[in-house]
Amino acid sequence: MISREPTIERLAIARELLLTPFGLDETHLSRALAHIRAHQVDDADLYFQYTRHEGWSLEEGIVKTGSFSIDQGVGVRAVSGEKTAFAYSDDISLASLMDAAATVRSISAAGQSGRGRVGRKKVAPSRSLYAGLDPIASMDSTAKVRLLERAEQLARARDPRVVQVMAGLAAEYDVVLVARADGLLAADVRPLVRLSITVIAEQDGRREVGSSGGGGRLGLAYFSDEQIAQYAQEAVNAALTNLDARPAPAGEMTVVLGPGWPGVLLHEAVGHGLEGDFNRKGSSAFSGRIGERVAARGVTVLDDGTIADRRGSLNVDDEGHATQKNVLIEDGILRGYIQDSLNARLMGVAPTGNGRRESYAHLPMPRMTNTYMLGGDKDPAEIVASIRRGLYATNFGGGQVDITSGKFVFSASEAFWVEDGRIQYPVKGATLIGSGPESLKKVTMIGNDLQLDSGVGTCGKEGQSVPVGVGQPTLRIEGLTVGGTA
Repeated sequence: MISREPTIERLAIARELLLTPFGLDETHLSRALAHIRAHQVDDADLYFQYTRHEGWSLEEGIVKTGSFSIDQGVGVRAVSGEKTAFAYSDDISLASLMDAAATVRSISAAGQSGRGRVGRKKVAPSRSLYAGLDPIASMDSTAKVRLLERAEQLARARDPRVVQVMAGLAAEYDVVLVARADGLLAADVRPLVRLSITVIAEQDGRREVGSSGGGGRLGLAYFSDEQIAQYAQEAVNAALTNLDARPAPAGEMTVVLGPGWPGVLLHEAVGHGLEGDFNRKGSSAFSGRIGERVAARGVTVLDDGTIADRRGSLNVDDEGHATQKNVLIEDGILRGYIQDSLNARLMGVAPTGNGRRESYAHLPMPRMTNTYMLGGDKDPAEIVASIRRGLYATNFGGGQVDITSGKFVFSASEAFWVEDGRIQYPVKGATLIGSGPESLKKVTMIGNDLQLDSGVGTCGKEGQSVPVGVGQPTLRIEGLTVGGTA
């Protein structure tokens, strides 16, 4: 069997699903883009998308719901200066495409005629960060039900105090095709799977919740018995830990953050503040500070959309640009921002492969992919042992951040009180309050245990949600305010 080069293969799949069934080919795309550029615009693109999604959920030992959906359509955009015109349709046809093109080109003032030509055709560079498989078809329905039942069995078997188990399985097959006015043609075939397990444990009339899960750009075979058992163990352990939790103390104190998912605090408190749109408008706490020290020495933060099989990774972003490994903060010095094409052009820099959108019905904007802090040289046990009186937070729930001030509030879903270097007991009700930029300056110890999250992150911005990854090593931060219940 002869296999095709990955980029050519993805383009062929995209044509088969998004162009050929509707009587379209690349000459029609060029015609639509030329129609837009007949008026003076700085940029224009077409974004075709085909998405299949399937979800299953189990509760009380029964698979109670199953869902399946197909969505497809095209978004057409024109950009002139800071202005953007956008139209989309779930009807993929030449008539709809040309109607949308005529609509968006009106962003340019009448009489300003452009060249009416599209750049010379070029194809996005070759790469293959994940297999272009259809995860929905990678397992039949009976096996998917068995997978959820297995998750429940393994969770209940962990401890007799587990009284309820809820599990969910989701799979998505997403194919996109991007045609740009500069001649770039790019396609991507994006699988995505996720398994989640939530348990409720009860002891002496008290009930507590624990959860775990993961996934990535993989097939459903990723969820082996060993992987499911790991998620089940983590969920049960979290619930049992919370059964013994005491009210959290309050005040300003040393806080140690565990590795992996606690990087969601970094994502929210720092990552959003490094997105290009906020910095171009001067509304971020990091605006105009490239080259300045914004964090303690040893703090290096990356946004990397090129990690194989990761939830936040993409072969190309939603504007057709290859994703990159972007250094945002290097040894405490701010080096750059996350950019889409519009904000990059207005700021006089190159796009960073971070133009992302929820679907063809949404505009792209600068968004994170996999955002994480590099590890240091400290043993994690040494970091915890260094706490005289403080909090050790190993898991987080919800949180929010003010981009302009950088101030954040985060709730810890799993945390421990530490005195004289020893973990005393688990606590609940702890919230971390602080400023992202200030917290980075207060990092005093960085562990050698960098971990990425298990593949569960979804980032929201301006009403759009996209899959992302986070990560960090164990960190010691001084002088964070902890809001507690004690």
